[in-house]
Amino acid sequence: MSADATNEGALGRRRGRPRIDLRRLGRAALRGSGARGRLPDAIDHVAKVHRAHHPGADLDILRRAYVLAESSHRGQTRKSGEPYITHPLAVTLILAELGAETTTLTASLLHDTVEDTEVTLDQVREQFGEEVRFLVDGVTKLEKVDYGAAAEPETFRKMLVATGNDVRVMSIKLADRLHNMRTLGVMRPEKQVRIAKVTRDVLIPLAERLGVQALKTELEDLVFAILHPEEYARTRDLVLAHATRTDPLQATAVRVRSVLREAGIAAEVLVRPRHFVSVHRVRLKRGEPSGSDLGRLLVLVTEDADCYAVLGELHTCFTPFISEFKDFIAVPKFNLYQSLHTAVAGEDGQAAEVLIRTHQMHRVAEAGVIALGNPYTGPETPDAPDGERVDPTRPGWLSRLLEWQRATPDPDTFWTSLRDELAQDREVTVFRADGGTIGLPAGASCVDAAYAQHGDGAHGCLGARVNGRLATLSTVLRDGDTLQLLMSPDTVSGPSPEWLDHARTPAARIAIGRWLANHPTPEPGASPTAPPAPPAPGPPRPAAKAAGPAPAGPVVVAEQAHLAAASVRLAGCCTPVPPDEVTGFAVRGGAVTVHRAQCPAVDRMVTSGRDPVGVQWRATDGEGARDYRVTLRAESFSRPHLLADLTEAIAAEGAAVISAAVEPPHEQRVRHTYTLQLSDAARLPELMRAMRRVPGVYDVERAGRPVAAAPL
Repeated sequence: MSADATNEGALGRRRGRPRIDLRRLGRAALRGSGARGRLPDAIDHVAKVHRAHHPGADLDILRRAYVLAESSHRGQTRKSGEPYITHPLAVTLILAELGAETTTLTASLLHDTVEDTEVTLDQVREQFGEEVRFLVDGVTKLEKVDYGAAAEPETFRKMLVATGNDVRVMSIKLADRLHNMRTLGVMRPEKQVRIAKVTRDVLIPLAERLGVQALKTELEDLVFAILHPEEYARTRDLVLAHATRTDPLQATAVRVRSVLREAGIAAEVLVRPRHFVSVHRVRLKRGEPSGSDLGRLLVLVTEDADCYAVLGELHTCFTPFISEFKDFIAVPKFNLYQSLHTAVAGEDGQAAEVLIRTHQMHRVAEAGVIALGNPYTGPETPDAPDGERVDPTRPGWLSRLLEWQRATPDPDTFWTSLRDELAQDREVTVFRADGGTIGLPAGASCVDAAYAQHGDGAHGCLGARVNGRLATLSTVLRDGDTLQLLMSPDTVSGPSPEWLDHARTPAARIAIGRWLANHPTPEPGASPTAPPAPPAPGPPRPAAKAAGPAPAGPVVVAEQAHLAAASVRLAGCCTPVPPDEVTGFAVRGGAVTVHRAQCPAVDRMVTSGRDPVGVQWRATDGEGARDYRVTLRAESFSRPHLLADLTEAIAAEGAAVISAAVEPPHEQRVRHTYTLQLSDAARLPELMRAMRRVPGVYDVERAGRPVAAAPL
């Protein structure tokens, strides 16, 4: 059985409309265009369907478009032997059933005239206006694309550009492909397989992302029948076998109608059968499906608030499966889809899935961007770059794809990343801390979120807070997480190569890869910003003494008279500098070791019974220069060249690095501990501020003796 025989007209049947006999339309077309000004019989049904969606539509332009298309294609036939005009008629009918506006239908009737007849784009503009010419030109360019495997990257790039400039171009192309797939049975088997694979890999994912579920699901079934005929036949037989049995969903629908009627909620309750591919997926996931698995309940109401009222009644009067609840009304999917999803125990005890939405949501769920009509105020938008139109309904993912294709000169790289993106059939929604949401594929990380929100500006991302807690950029985001990205306001060295390990979206991978290609990592030992050479380690800093020449600057002296001639040493564990509050302890040899008052060693010595010695800073004058040592600890996110940037900032503040210890990175965080030498202790606060300004550093504090410190 051919795909043509089993699936033609599935869209019309699913939407409750009678199947259209295209042979009858062909015969009507052969009878001519009818009397002047009269609507031809061949498009009478198209006109009725169109008027059902758009009661005030002007049908004269459709009549004129049909007359031109029929006369231009006269004498041409399809491989099936039918008059060629039946193809643009069928494509237009598909779009009319989805609620497409008049301009789209006009272009659909004419979409093959410029490619296959003597009609020119100038003629189309003169007779139907610039908007129709633009759409026909876009579809014509897609028709010229080679669908061979070697041409796939450039094929998709061209399709993407055409789609981005006007999503209605892709709507016509999808309807065109649907009718061709319905009639693919006349082609050679190898050509059927080739066309089915391109449909699976390129057009079905695009239909999903444009939200045109009615086209997507039928295309899936047609591809399924060609590429997996045995599984298709098994699934079809299963569905046919259940068709002769009592449908448990119908009994559940009766109960739902009764519950909602008693609650005073006006609602339409329908049983919505699953298409064949959906049934096949249920079998793979749950095993042999039951009657309740072969469909879902669809509840249609008028207002958004009614959706939640229905949900409340269902969860009150039935046993709900809470794990199945999803709210795509509060947080719509990336392709405009809105609905409440839940499941309740049905008549057979099995879970009955329920979709709850308004009539308008249902139209958008079925037709996606097609249901949004003509979003353009004019044929051209002067301030749009490169003549591109500004489309307020264009999904955000489509805008991102257009940016990626512009930024990626290599079509193979673009194609590989894009196929990964299109293969994602699940998305998580992340709430930004500053308001708004970010839609990402399941498994995406904070790296992906950074590039989705900031584009190339994400090169300056330092880290993130997820649900209020500090998190690494590798953290995988879950649906409903709240995200705050920590961005550097200054120029940064750029992303680390390790970021590619955490990037799942093409936006992130392309941007990171482009930056890394333009900024190759230097060879080992050839750092572009070498840290300054530290002074050679010397003996411990000379202690201040009561006798002899007094050094310039503040010095520590003991207050007790009997210690006036004692050596005074600054403790290495906390390296105090003025104006730190200090205290001292007598050690062997009559010396005094001075600690910061907050040093943990102070508490330990007091607890052990040692008496503190009062000490204080005293300003003195003298000929010599006085140096001070201090130990600082910098907490930062790991990134390339961080050590070089920190030491450069330290040197710029006039401090010298005596020793440094870098602990191994943990979850992309790293700790640097420096012992520094300052000529002026008063510069310490500014030094710490300068270190905090280094991109990647989120905290700098005074620390004790570094662990395993090694000279630089």
